[in-house]
Amino acid sequence: MDVSAFFELHKDLPREGPGRPEDVAWALGVAGVKPGARVLDAGCGPGADIAPLLLATAPGGHVTAIETHAPFVERAARRWGRDSRVTLIQDDMAAAEGPFDVIWCAGALYFLGLRAGLEIMRGKLAPGGLLCFSELVFRVPQPPAPVREALEAEYPAIGTVGRLNGIIEAEGFEIAAQKMLPRASWEAYYGPLEQHIATLRAGADPALCAVLDAAEAEAALWRANNDTFGYALSVLRARP
Repeated sequence: MDVSAFFELHKDLPREGPGRPEDVAWALGVAGVKPGARVLDAGCGPGADIAPLLLATAPGGHVTAIETHAPFVERAARRWGRDSRVTLIQDDMAAAEGPFDVIWCAGALYFLGLRAGLEIMRGKLAPGGLLCFSELVFRVPQPPAPVREALEAEYPAIGTVGRLNGIIEAEGFEIAAQKMLPRASWEAYYGPLEQHIATLRAGADPALCAVLDAAEAEAALWRANNDTFGYALSVLRARP
């Protein structure tokens, strides 16, 4: 895939994956986040979740938002760069220095590898801290072959919710709560994505057309098969 074409599609999107402020509110409500909490937004993308994270910790909370892709950090900085409650960092999420009372990671932990990511984030939690993250999973033991092939091509480590929970427990966490992201959370991503695709179609070169086609196929796969895969949102507490 042409990287420049990929970021041409994604550069103006409000978020980089499924999710809504309501999902943040649910996770932090379960976690019982208190005012003044120190929060890490790991893999923050363009900063879509910074506002609900701050609201949950107001007054006195602080969000450290870290992201590797410079244009996403720049977009987040246009909104939050002068806000003393937010620290924006361009770096790998593993480089964030804790401790944090809450770590929020929306669909990005897999970049570190699930097991390695859980171990790394566990080391950044303050005593009693919570890790909230979403992970792509199969919702059924035997998903249709086209679904399995498409998702494993992008994420070879994908498995069922049962497999996910086994890894979570093996890495020293207990599950405080867990749910699948609802359809509305996916539409919050795919709706703006498809609108942007339509805007970019006119005059798109072959490289960009290939990226647009792939994104449309991804959205179509989810709409036709969303009963077989999705994002599990988990709220975890490290075992002593």
